[in-house]
Amino acid sequence: MCHSYSVKFRNFSKLLFIQLLFVGMLSANNAYALSLKQAEQLAIQSDPSIESFKATSRSFDDESIADDTLPDPKLRLGATNVPVDTFDLDQENMTQLKVGVQQYFPAGDTLAIKSQQSKFLSSSALAQADDVELKILRDVRETFLNLHYETTAHQIILETKKLFSDLVTITESIYASGRASASQQDVVLANLELARLDDRLTKIQAREEGYRATLAQWIGEPAWGSISQTFPELPTLPAPPEDIDLNYVIPQHPLIRSESARVEASKQMVEMAKQEYKPGFSATLDYGFRSGASQNGDDRADFLTALVSMDIPLFTENRQDKKVSSNVQKTAAARNSKDDKLRLLKQYFEKNQYLWQRLGERETLYKNSLLTSARNNTATALTAYQSGISEFNTLMRAEITELDVRLEDLRIRVDRAAAQARLLYITGDSNNETK
Repeated sequence: MCHSYSVKFRNFSKLLFIQLLFVGMLSANNAYALSLKQAEQLAIQSDPSIESFKATSRSFDDESIADDTLPDPKLRLGATNVPVDTFDLDQENMTQLKVGVQQYFPAGDTLAIKSQQSKFLSSSALAQADDVELKILRDVRETFLNLHYETTAHQIILETKKLFSDLVTITESIYASGRASASQQDVVLANLELARLDDRLTKIQAREEGYRATLAQWIGEPAWGSISQTFPELPTLPAPPEDIDLNYVIPQHPLIRSESARVEASKQMVEMAKQEYKPGFSATLDYGFRSGASQNGDDRADFLTALVSMDIPLFTENRQDKKVSSNVQKTAAARNSKDDKLRLLKQYFEKNQYLWQRLGERETLYKNSLLTSARNNTATALTAYQSGISEFNTLMRAEITELDVRLEDLRIRVDRAAAQARLLYITGDSNNETK
């Protein structure tokens, strides 16, 4: 009888090797599964907001050319000094049919300044497109990493569930044989832990479906397909986070470049308001045709009229002064908004820098110590239970501890990669091929 149990335990011990072979078979299909890089490319290519900002940038570029062009001249047509008693164009000497052109010249350098403002707004929109792309990469990476955790955790728990199922069978056999070290409680405990694993699987499936739904908003139907089981690779950081000069990196971030361009555009609004202290000019050239003849019988001479009119900005207190003051305040608001985003990005980077470093320390601890200790503890508990030295609940605790350690190790690696994705949002991704 003891020999029979020994065979069962040896078969149980070989189960891990069989499962490794099963994982190797799955790797053949892994080549067709969705990878992180593919998800990134799909998200960038299908996102409409990036193209929206780029189109806005192009529109401001075109607008800058139009802004630096004089307004269209006005064509003037009409009749003057027409006698209302007869409406005869030949009756009076001063009756004229007039045709003319009027051109307005805005005050000071208004056109050049307005054109420069449109160029700054174009740069701002283009930087916003870059920022949106970085945010999409960050969010897709975080979502994909969490999805990878859930799918991998699902596989790990399935492996453990298979082990527990075999343990239940073995425990029931030992209890049925009347072995002193086995009890009905062992059977109940084994089934309890098996049910708890089923509950874990249900929770994981719910979270997995949630992450797939989130990923689907960027890439659509591929989010519901097979996901690569290879741990997602992220671009490396340009330098260790503690060596990155934030005073250089953050001002180059697209979000700050967009805000800086908006500040400059606001400054141009101040300059345009100041131009209104200068007069604008309007030039008019009219040609007056007179019909009929003079007293000596000659044709009446035609008239040429040239006029220049100008604005007289005399009462500036309630108009020009207030416009300048208003735009100065808008510039201050834009500058404060930029400073606030600088502060937030710095805080965002430092928070994830420390998180990334501490998770790295934990990852090393799990890799060098905890994973090996958990496996050794399970193997020792299994041997002791097989020999009748320890109780069943000791073996179960060892199995659960190893499972928890494996899941925590995976969680740490995923969380550290997610922190790296957030750091890459700040530093930029020089290896990104989607740009």
